[in-house]
Formats: sequence, C-alpha cells, structure tokens
Amino acid sequence: MATPEQVMRERSSSAPSPLRLTPGRACSLLTLALLVLGSLAINRDGLSLMQGLTALWSSPDVTNAARLGQADSALLSAQLVAHVSWWPRLICALLAGAALGMAGVLMQQVLRNPLAAPTTLGVASGASLAMMLATLFAPALMAGTGLGGDGFQLGREWVALAGGLAAMGLVFALAWARGMSPTVVVLAGLVVNLYIGALGMVLLLFNQEALHGTLVWGAGSLAQNGWGGVTTLITRLLPGMLLALVLMRPLAVLDLDEANARSLGVSLRKLRLMSLGLAVFLSACVVSVLGIIGFIGLAAPACVRLMGARRLGQRLLWAPLFGALLLAVTDLVVASLDGLLPNLIPTGAMTAALGAPLLLWLIPRLKMAQGAGPASHHGMSLTHRHPRPDRLLGWLLAGVIIALLLALLVGNGVDGWTLGGDMLQQLLSGQTSVLDFRLPRVLAAAGAGVLLALAGTLLQRLTSNPMASPEILGISGGTAIALMLTLLLVPEPGQLTLLGAGVCGALACLALLVALNHRSGFIPERVLLCGVAITALYDAVRGIILADGDPRGQQILAWLSGSTYYVGLSAAVGVLALAIVAVLLVRPLARWLDILPLGTASASALGIGVTRARLVLLGAVAVLTALATLIVGPLSFVGLLAPHLARLLGLSRAREHMLGAVLCGALLMVLADWLGRQLLSPYEIPAGLMASLIGGSYFLWSLRKSG
Repeated sequence: MATPEQVMRERSSSAPSPLRLTPGRACSLLTLALLVLGSLAINRDGLSLMQGLTALWSSPDVTNAARLGQADSALLSAQLVAHVSWWPRLICALLAGAALGMAGVLMQQVLRNPLAAPTTLGVASGASLAMMLATLFAPALMAGTGLGGDGFQLGREWVALAGGLAAMGLVFALAWARGMSPTVVVLAGLVVNLYIGALGMVLLLFNQEALHGTLVWGAGSLAQNGWGGVTTLITRLLPGMLLALVLMRPLAVLDLDEANARSLGVSLRKLRLMSLGLAVFLSACVVSVLGIIGFIGLAAPACVRLMGARRLGQRLLWAPLFGALLLAVTDLVVASLDGLLPNLIPTGAMTAALGAPLLLWLIPRLKMAQGAGPASHHGMSLTHRHPRPDRLLGWLLAGVIIALLLALLVGNGVDGWTLGGDMLQQLLSGQTSVLDFRLPRVLAAAGAGVLLALAGTLLQRLTSNPMASPEILGISGGTAIALMLTLLLVPEPGQLTLLGAGVCGALACLALLVALNHRSGFIPERVLLCGVAITALYDAVRGIILADGDPRGQQILAWLSGSTYYVGLSAAVGVLALAIVAVLLVRPLARWLDILPLGTASASALGIGVTRARLVLLGAVAVLTALATLIVGPLSFVGLLAPHLARLLGLSRAREHMLGAVLCGALLMVLADWLGRQLLSPYEIPAGLMASLIGGSYFLWSLRKSG
C-alpha cells in the first residue's frame, strides 16, 4: 500500500505544471502568432483589418475601377488580391494542416507506430509520381469526369489517391511478413521513398519542359488564384475528417491486444483497412491540390503526444488543430519572405526544412524499445561462410574486368551497335573517338562504386547494423546539401572547394547521428529516423532550389541525377586512383572492424582506443562519401547493396568483407552506367539513378523475401 508521501509525490508529478506547454497552450500561442502575422500581412497590402475581413465575404466590384481615383483603385486592387488569393491561401493552409495531422494520427494508431505518417510511408511521394505519370502519358485522367464543373480537381484527386494507395500498399507488402515491426515499416518507407524519388528524377530529366510546372507544385505550393482549391478541399476533407471522428470509438480498441479486441466483436482487418484508406484519402486530396506538404502529418501527432495528449480522442482533437495552425503560421512566414529574398520558397519545402530539425529534436524523446538486433530485424544476418574467400574474391575481380570490357567494347552508338570485334578494329586503325567517350565514364563509375562500397562497409561494421549506409543514414543527403549551397553561394567553385564542402556536410551529419544516438545504444528505429529527417531536409533544399527557376538549377539537377557524362579522362583516372589508395589505406584497419562490433568493453580489453578508432573510421566515411557524391550524386544504393551482397556471398571477416564489397560496388556501378547508356539510347539514364533503380529493386525484393 502506498504511503501518503508516495501518493502526494504521484499527484504532484501527474499534475500539470503552470509552465508546462500543453496542447491547448501551444495552439493558443500559434493562434496569437497567426493573428499577428495575418494582421501584418493585410496591413502590408494597404488594407486595414476590417477591410481585409470584408474582402473575405464579398468580392470587390471591378467593373467601375476605371472611374475611381488612384487611391480608390489601389484599395480596390488590394481588396481583390485579398479576396482571390490571400484568404483562399490561408483557408487552404488550415484545411491541409488539419487533414494531414488527422491522417498522421490514424496511421500511428492503426500501425501502433509513432513514426507512421504520409511522408514516411511513401503516400505523398507515390501520389506525386502518379500525377507526373498521368500528366505525361494519360492527361485524360487528370481532366476528370466533369462533375459539378470541377472535373479537373476530381481527376487529380483520384490519380493521387491511386498513387498513394499503391505506394503504401508496397510498404505494407514489404513489412507484412516481418509483423509490421516499426523498424521494418520505417525502413520500407524510406526505401520506397528513395526509389520513387529516383523514378521521378528520371521522368523529370527526360521531360523537363512538360514537367517544369510540377517543380513548384511538387515542392508544395499554397498559392491560390481563386476559391476552387478551397471548395475542393472542403467538399473532400470535411466528410473524411467527420468519418474519422465517427471511427474514434472503434479505433480506441486498437490500444488493446489482438485477443481482447476480437472478444469485443470488432473486425480488426476491416477497421484497419478503412482507417488507413481514410488516411490515404485525406493525404491524397491535399497532394492533388497543393502538392507535397512535408512533416505536418508526422510532427503534429508527435508534438501533441509529447505535450500530454495521450488518449486517442485527445490526439484526434489536438493534432488537426495544431497541424492547421502550424502550417498556416509557416505559410505566413514564407509569404512574408517573398519580398525580402530573391528566390521563390515553396511552403511544402519550407515545412520539411523546419520539420526536419523538429523531428531531430523529437527523436531522443520518442519511446522506442530496443529490438533483438539489427540483423534479426531485417533478416540479413550471415547464413554461411565461404570456405575459400580468396578464390571468391578472384572470381569477383574477373567479373569486374569482364564488366569493364563490356562497357568499353559493346554499346549502342551513332552507327548502331558496336561489338567487341568492331571496336578492336577501330582501335587498330587508330579510331578512338568512341573509346575516348566511354573510358572516362567507365573509370569514374568504377571509382565511385569503390568509394561508396567502402564507406558503406565501414558504417555497417562500425554500427553493427547491416542496413547502415551513406544513403539510408542521410550522409549522402547532407553532403548534397553542402554541395548545392556551395554551387549557389560560391562563384565558380573549384573541385577542392566542392570536396571540402562535401566533407564538412558529411561530417556534420555523422556528428549529428552520433550525438542523437550514442546514449540509446544506436537503436535501429532512432538511427533510421535520423536518416529520414536528414533526407527530408535534403529534399526540401532541392525543392527550393529547383522551384526557383535559377539557371544553375538545371546544372544541379544534372549533377543530382548522378551522370558521368561530364567527367573528363584526367578526373576519372584521379577518382579511380583515389579509390584504390583509399582501399589500401583502410585495409590495415581491418582488425578494428573485426573487434569494434564486439562492444566497447571487449574492444578496450583487446587494446583498441575505441574513441580514436571510431573518429578515424567516421572521418574516412565522410571523405569517401563526399568523393563519391561529387561523381554520381546522392541517389544511389551502392553503399547499402555492395556490402550486403559481399556478406551474402559468405565474406564475413572484415578484410574479405571489405574487398568483396569494393569489387561488388565497382561491378554494380559499371553495369549501371552501361545499362543507363543502352536502355533508352540515344537518351540515357544517369549512372546514379540507374544504380538506385537496380539497388532499390533488389532491396524491395529482399525485404519481402526476408519474412
């Protein structure tokens, strides 16, 4: 029985502190900020608060504008802008934020996963890709059915819904066999997002003119020129949100275990399908009208939960309200910066840019149970050990040599296909034009593959996590952010400047990962969520740069795709030489890589300075990632796939694992570069994107098979 002192202590700990930030107080602060920013915005346009409110309810009469004086004409113009643009934009922001907040609550409740959201489950990216495909190949689908005079929006909505359902269905298919484990769901969502992003980049490269308008929309634009978007969102979102409230009581049953829930007569399968379908519908409606609005669906439920909204009813009330106010305030801040900055800042990209640091702040506060270990989570533990690793490495080296000869001697050129014999005849006769074009690309691809594979191997053995890689953990994204900012801010940067910026970006990401995860023991959920946040920040920066229309954006787009087209022979030889030197320098550290996975105590007992060893290895990862990202961009699964393939082949010791991964990485990148040049000749898919498509397909299959 509790003593009076214990009872008083429990009551004092459970009572809300006067200074504690509750959901109600947070929403009150956001409402105050919304009123202040809204008043400033209206006054900046030359309207008083009463005139701005009047413009909401009545459309200004412009028929007699020519008869008015200059002052009255300016006032009429300001009222017209407020009526057809400012108020619709604000209302769209409130509706979209509320819908995304509710969609996040539904997904998290059904999946019992605090990381579930439209962005982490691939719903938003799937809807965006579906609309890009429909715009290019089936524009009639985008035209809708003409119901109610709003057929265009109706068509967009259903195309987006189909894409979102397909993406989330793929995530579920991958994670179902693993019991919908939070780690596997997040990993599957991250892989699906990266894969869909690679497909979208391919479409954008080949159809830049047709899809140029989608760059701003894809980054999430709330700009309105009428009330059509508001009408569309109200007629779709309000019924959906009311249905979610109707489902509140059945959804509360999901807090119980399976047996107790079934004993209450609830059909869990139907309830889950209905709830997830409703969440996807809400997200797809927002994407179809406004584009991708990042992180509201994840940040709003997480924030109100941390503020004390534990029960489902509280979260269904506060998360939509908090999400609506958060998105509206963010949009007003973005709108106020339009006149101060020369660049167009899409609101969706800005929410991701602000939401990523918020998510990084939330990560240490999210409760996540330590699982059984990374390998058991993903079904990728070593199943056998090769009896003759040296012989296997020899076969891999022979495969790399064959791939190099294939990429150099066989291909589709201006005069059709050239086979090995034809190329040898050209070389003997002194005709080396084709070889001069192919050789730098092949060497650069091989060098980048070696660098990425080596970085991935170091990360996987250092963290004892077979899913660690520069791409998954966001290190490639952080490197890309630093490189993009350098290209924009530094006039004519040299290669050393770009390399230094890339290394600094990679080191910053590594330091952030270590700072957020070292106390928790690098729980896979936390590490993966850090990668999600950093990748989202990279997507936001990319969206802002590409949506601006800066001519340098096209150069950045070509570089982000990972093309080896512009690599010269001297640079290619230098990259390959640096890759070989890196392998020789890291090879003596194989003893560290064998012992560090045993734990800090064991490594220290065996005479290894753990802190020094980790710093050296992390520094090597940063340099290797920056070098590879300069060549093939940040979109590549080679750093994840090559070490995994080497482990599956039975190369378990650090030395053999590292050499096998290096050879697999070179083989993958050379084949990716060659296939990218042949599949759509005379057009080509850049090597980085082709490697993403190959690696992503393999991991989608691998995750499904692992069950």
